[in-house]
Parts: sequence; C-alpha cells; structure tokens
Amino acid sequence: MDIQISKSSIARKSSIEITGSKSESNRLLLLQALYPFLMIKNLSNSDDSVLMQKALKSNEEVIDIHHAGTAMRFLTAYFSTKENRETILTGSSRMKERPIKILVDALETLGAKISYLENIGYPPIKISGKKLNKNKVSLEANVSSQYISALLLIASKLKNGLKLTLKGKITSVPYIKMTLALLNEIGIETKFEDNIITVKPKLSEPENKEITVESDWSSASYYYSIVALSEIGTEVALSSYKKSSLQGDFILADIYNQFGVETQFDGNTVAIKKTSAVASDSKIELDLSNAPDIAQTISVTAFGLGLECFLSGLHTLKIKETDRLVALKVELEKLGAEVVITDATLHLKPSTKIFSDVEIATYNDHRMAMAFAPLGLKTSLKVKDAHVVSKSYPQFWEDLKTLGFNLK
Repeated sequence: MDIQISKSSIARKSSIEITGSKSESNRLLLLQALYPFLMIKNLSNSDDSVLMQKALKSNEEVIDIHHAGTAMRFLTAYFSTKENRETILTGSSRMKERPIKILVDALETLGAKISYLENIGYPPIKISGKKLNKNKVSLEANVSSQYISALLLIASKLKNGLKLTLKGKITSVPYIKMTLALLNEIGIETKFEDNIITVKPKLSEPENKEITVESDWSSASYYYSIVALSEIGTEVALSSYKKSSLQGDFILADIYNQFGVETQFDGNTVAIKKTSAVASDSKIELDLSNAPDIAQTISVTAFGLGLECFLSGLHTLKIKETDRLVALKVELEKLGAEVVITDATLHLKPSTKIFSDVEIATYNDHRMAMAFAPLGLKTSLKVKDAHVVSKSYPQFWEDLKTLGFNLK
C-alpha cells in the first residue's frame, strides 16, 4: 500500500489519542509472563506488542517475530530461562542481519544454552531452556539498551538475581532506567550505581498489581514535527501522557523548543503549540545517544524548515529495521537535501528547496514512513509501503486525516 500526500494544511487546533508505549508494553508483557499477577491497561496495539504477546503465549517450537527487534532480544532472554523447553526464534530477512551475539554471549555466561542455526552471531537461534545459576555478567555499555534490558527483565527470576557490569560510556540510559522503574513498580529491588546494576531475586508474588501504560512519546514525535512545520498558533493536544515520564523520547518537549514549539501539560493531556518562527540561520545541534529513535523525525523537521542540523550519538541506528543513517541520507537527498553521515552522526546542510512528487522508500521501517509524512505540509510526496506504520502505530494515517492531511 502506497499513500499519496498532496500538499496539505491542518486545523489550527486538534486532538489525538495515542496508544500505549511500545517500549513499556513489551517490558510489561514479559514481566506479566514471569509474574501472572500483573495486569496491564492501555497496552500498545502495535504489531510489535501483538507479536510479543502471541510469542509469550505460544507453545510452538518455532516462533517467528518478523521485524520485531525488541521481541527478538527480550524473548531470547525469556526462553533461556524456561526449563526443559526448546525454542527456535526466527524473523524476517532483515532480522537475520541484526546482531544478537552480545546478548547470547551474556546469557551463556549466566549458564544458558543457545546455538545459531544459520550465521554465527545472528538469528535464527535455538534456545534450550534451563535453570541459570550464575549471577554475574559484563557488557560493553555502548551496545543496544535492549540487550541490557533483556537481561534485567529476567534477572529477578534467577536464583541469585543479577549483577550486571557495564563497561565504558552507557548508551540509551533512559531505556535502562525505564526497565528498572517497571521492575521497582512490581516490587523487585534494584540498584544502579556507577556502571553496575544489581537486581535482587523476587521470592514473593503479590496479587493483582495493575499498571497503566503511558502513551508512546516516539509516536508523539511526528506531531511535534507537524506543529513545527505549521503556522504560528497551530496546536495539537495529545493524550494520555505523564509529566514524570519513564520514556527517553520525553526529551522531545525540550528539543522542539528549538523549532518554536511549546509544550504544556494539563492532567494527562499534553498540548504542543507553534509559538514562534525559527531564524533561517539557526543550527540544530544535538547528542541523541539517549533518544536515537527520534533522529529521523528531527532530521526531517529541520529539512522542512531549511535549517542546518548536526546529530550525534546515532551508532545504534545502523542495526535497526534498516540502516537508518543511510536511509535518511538517500531519502532526504531525493527531496533536495545535502546530507553527510558517518557511523554515528548526521549533518544536514541548510537548504532552500524541497522537490515535489518524490517517492519516499520506507525500507520496512515504520519510522521512515512516519518521519517523512509531515513534509506533506510543505510539498506533495508519495510514501511507499505505508502499511509499515502498523509496527508501532497502526492508526497513524487515519489520525493524519483527522488533522486535515490530504491523503489517498
């Protein structure tokens, strides 16, 4: 399914309700599988969370998680602890190119039994579940936080808990803190001091704990971009959000001040409003080590406003659904941008033109589709394979129509 976006304008004031955070939902689903007393409200309806839920309930030997990278990492850890069960985890062709060795090595250090079925270091993998008796492991700190969270989520079920040492500068700290906060919320004792994380074993299981998932801040990023690209006075209200969010992408509220967008909280609603124009000679310069998932949105916003933009801390983007740095460069340059990338940075030069009727490839990556859609306020474009948004935000295109986007 392709979607054609004609140059659009949106209502001055709109409201959108966004589904629960995929990051929180997937962590809580794994914890619910370990601790059945846990009840979850406002669960994400994303493909990734649906796949995660299905996999955790499955009794099949072979489990295919398609493009769901978080599920691959979390389930690798989970099934390693399931005694006397053999599980094969596989996925899409892209998933078979995404590294899993760092996590597998860590789990094997704890006593897990895992083998590679095709290429060493990559899915598919065969997991022979067993009791993990060891409790100390080290990881390089600049790896994907999903490896770290996968270990932390199963830690309280290990006989002696877990002492995890992170070596070097830590990447995506907010996602690690989110995992620890959710563990704390269901009564699991944790400690994060210097580069050492300790999780105590959980011996008792209280009943009927209910957690409401906050709506997804990554999904909110596209509305920040839309408001930034709109006229002064444009406002979109989003629900349901918390001022004390666990999500790293909450940093959007501060970042988009640089784009003339103001954020105000009213209960569980966040109102984002374009309050000022941005000087054409402004340069957006950000280290996104702790929030790499919003790099695509920010890059496209800056391009839509003709601004120079330099983003660093992006080394994890190369192992996502696609190599997001290469994909961004290719698609932005189709539209008339000049982009220079390295393994961890993106430099967008200032521009004065945006080409029309360009076809944007999405690379099986939901964030490519949604990040480029706001440019429909500046030009006409076609988004290829637009259905990929279902991975995290199935209602995205319908919600854009609600705002006033002209789609077909």
